[in-house]
Amino acid sequence: MNSPASLPGTAATPVGAVASHDSKPPPDEVTQLEVDVLVVGGGPAGTTAATLLARKGWKVLLLEKGSHPRFHIGESLLPMNLAILERLGVLEQVRAIGTHKPGAEFPIDADRYNTFRFERALNPQFGYAFQVKREQFDELLFRHSQANGVDARERVKVEKVEFNEQGRPVAAVARDHDGRELRIRMRYLVDGSGRDTFIGSQLKLKQKNTLHQSAAIFSHFTGVQRRDGEDAGNITVQRFAHGWMWLIPLQGDVMSVGAVCFPEYLKQRRGETEAFLMKTLESEPSVAKRMQGAQRCGEVHVTGNYSYTCSRMTGPGWVMVGDAYAFVDPVFSSGVYLGMNSGEQAASVVDGALREPAREAELQRGMVVRLKRGLKHFQWFIYRFTTPVMRELFNAPRNFWQVEQAVISMLAGDVFDNKAVLRRLRLFRFIYAMTAVRMAPQALRGWLRRKRQVGVEFRGDTLQQGNP
Repeated sequence: MNSPASLPGTAATPVGAVASHDSKPPPDEVTQLEVDVLVVGGGPAGTTAATLLARKGWKVLLLEKGSHPRFHIGESLLPMNLAILERLGVLEQVRAIGTHKPGAEFPIDADRYNTFRFERALNPQFGYAFQVKREQFDELLFRHSQANGVDARERVKVEKVEFNEQGRPVAAVARDHDGRELRIRMRYLVDGSGRDTFIGSQLKLKQKNTLHQSAAIFSHFTGVQRRDGEDAGNITVQRFAHGWMWLIPLQGDVMSVGAVCFPEYLKQRRGETEAFLMKTLESEPSVAKRMQGAQRCGEVHVTGNYSYTCSRMTGPGWVMVGDAYAFVDPVFSSGVYLGMNSGEQAASVVDGALREPAREAELQRGMVVRLKRGLKHFQWFIYRFTTPVMRELFNAPRNFWQVEQAVISMLAGDVFDNKAVLRRLRLFRFIYAMTAVRMAPQALRGWLRRKRQVGVEFRGDTLQQGNP
C-alpha cells in the first residue's frame, strides 16, 4: 500500500507521532499546523474516525473543545457497538468499565415487563452489550486515539473553517484555553462535533426535525432497585403519559434515570428542577417502586427540543459523523453506535478519497445511502414509540415469520446491511398499519398528539447551546 502523500511544506514529523505541547508559545504567537485530516470533536464518532485514519498512515489532528473526563448522557451501548470496539482494540477495556447488558426491558404494568434479549436477534454476533459512564468511555477512546498516533488535543475550540473556490475546506482557525490561536491547513475535514454540528452551523445546514420533537430531564442516583439475576444490567424503557423514562444500571450502584417528555409537558415545570424530576418519576408506579430510598448523586439536567437533521452529510473535502449530522431521540440507545458506525465508514471514505480523489463523490454517495437507510429504520420506530399502537405490539410480541427477532435485531443496532432483518422490519410496518386500523380512535389521538409536539417550543438549561 502506498504511503499517504505529504503536504507541501509539511514539517518532517514521523507518521503517527504525537506532538508535544509542553512548551507553549507566547499568547500573541500563532501556531501553524499542516495535517492530512482535521477531526473536530473528541467523542466516540470523532475518535473512531481519527484512530482508524491514523492507523492507515495519515497525519491526523483531533481537536476537542472540552477536556476529558466530561459528563455526557447516552450511557447505553448496543451489541453492534461491540464489533467496532473489537476492531478498534478496546473491547476488553470497555468490558472492564461497563455493566453487562443482556437486553432491554419494556414494562407492561407495575409488576410485569417484557425483556427483549439480544441473544435472540437474527444471527447475533454479540448477544449482549454494556452500559457505561460516558466520561470513562469517551476518555478511554480519546486516549486510545493518542496511543494510535492521533495528535489529539483537548480544550481547543475550532472557530471557523475556510473554503477555497471549489468549496473544499483548506484551513481552519482554532483557539486553545489560553487564547492562543492555531491555524491549520488540512486536506480533509471530519466533523464529529456532536450537537454543536460545527459544519452544519457554519454552512447553515442544521434544520429542526419536522416529524418529531422531545425534551429530557435526568440525573444519576444510588440505591435504585435493580432487577434480579441476569436482568440486573438491562436498560428499562418505561412509557408514561407524557413520553418515556429510562433506568440504566451503571457500575458502583449508580443508576442513570431520566424522562424524555413531550415538550408541552416539560413546559409545565415550575420551581425546583429536582422536584419536577421526582414528581415525574413518581407518576409511574413501577418506577416509583424502584426509586424508594434512592439518593441523587449527580446534577439534574434539562435539555430542550433537540431533534434535528442536517440537509447534507458530505461535501467536497468534508464529511459529518454521528450527532453532527442528525439526532432524533435516545429511546433505542442508538446514538453512540450510529456515531461510531459512521466514524468507521467515514475513515474508509476519507482514506479512499485522499488516495484516489476521482472516487470521492462515489465513496461519499455510498456512505450517505447506507447511513440514511439505517437511520430511517430507527426513526420509524422512534416516531411511533409512544403511540398506543406500538405499546400494544411491544406488550404482546409475536414471533410470526421471525418478526419479533427482527425487532430485537433493530434494538441491537443491526439495521444497515442485514437483508433478512430489513425484510422483516418491513413486515412489522404492515402489522403496525393493520393494528392501527383496528385501534383507529386511539391511534388517531396518539398521532395528533405527537404531531402537535413539533410546534411546541421549550428551552431548558441545555447541555449544548445553539440547538434549533
